[in-house]
Amino acid sequence: MKRKRVEKEEAAEKKMEIVWQTPANPPEKHDYIFRDGRRHVRPYHFEFISHVKNRWAGKTIVDLFAEEFKGRPYDYYVSAVKCGRIQVDGEMVPVSYIVKSSQKISHFVHRHEPPVMAWDVPILDKEDDVVTVWKPATVPVHPCGQYRKNTVVGVLQAEHGLAPLFPVHRLDRLVSGLLILARNATRADLFRQEIEAGKVQKQYVAKVFGVFPEDEQIVDVNVNYNAREGRSTVEIRVHLQYTGHPIANDILYLSENVTNRSSEGLNADRAAHSPNNCLVPENNSSDKYEDSTEEDFDIDPMCTNCPNLVPKGYDGHEEGLWLHCVQYSGSGWVYQCPYPDWAVLT
Repeated sequence: MKRKRVEKEEAAEKKMEIVWQTPANPPEKHDYIFRDGRRHVRPYHFEFISHVKNRWAGKTIVDLFAEEFKGRPYDYYVSAVKCGRIQVDGEMVPVSYIVKSSQKISHFVHRHEPPVMAWDVPILDKEDDVVTVWKPATVPVHPCGQYRKNTVVGVLQAEHGLAPLFPVHRLDRLVSGLLILARNATRADLFRQEIEAGKVQKQYVAKVFGVFPEDEQIVDVNVNYNAREGRSTVEIRVHLQYTGHPIANDILYLSENVTNRSSEGLNADRAAHSPNNCLVPENNSSDKYEDSTEEDFDIDPMCTNCPNLVPKGYDGHEEGLWLHCVQYSGSGWVYQCPYPDWAVLT
């Protein structure tokens, strides 16, 4: 029975004429599907490459994957090895193969990326060596984890042909606002030197629980010191919680007295759906997504996510935080981003 299944999968794979992508393949416009207010990535075939770590050596190829990559069942890895979806040094191996340190392992998968909110990535300023954009909430800045094409860098490359890009500061995935990207490594290094030297001023706006004091509040707790790099970092979300005024839809840092209210509608999932709390930027042309039609994608017979468009484990209700980066300024330069709708008083 198992042999017939493997033969069927092999035949289906040949019929599909699979083209395997790697990180060298740039995102393109047709990679995206807009559906129900979300930007999806059309599932694609991708080669994940890793090298055998010392602690992996001596294990069978199947046991290695089953123990280290628990997202798929054991039987999947057996089938993947038998049909060549998992290879060692570019060659098919038996399921009993013992891996050795530093060997190259390729895992060919049908990759499903999590969706993000279906918002544009508006370009604010475009210079010879710098581009600044309005980063939408829920979109990661650069490839990480399950995200590769559904990132700010990916969208800018697909829709504007901007590459390479070097993000010079960090914005959490659920945070929106100003994002500065250098267009060459030299300019990126200059920005980072200023930031690490403490010469850059940052300004954020947040919608918090309660009435925030009008006077300046100084908080010096929860500072993370990196001894190796010799610098400290802070979490604005943690600091707001410490003041007793956490971000109003930030479940992670809401205090106990707020949590009960959040379950009634103040969390990131529910609050953004309120007609009084529109999170779509004013300069964002999101209307174009309302009439988008469903598009098909190729089903992979070995994929553990198909026929669903989204990967397993995604609940589909994620929204952005009420935290927005407004301005960065340094020695002789300043970049700004407009306020989001939820921060504009009416």
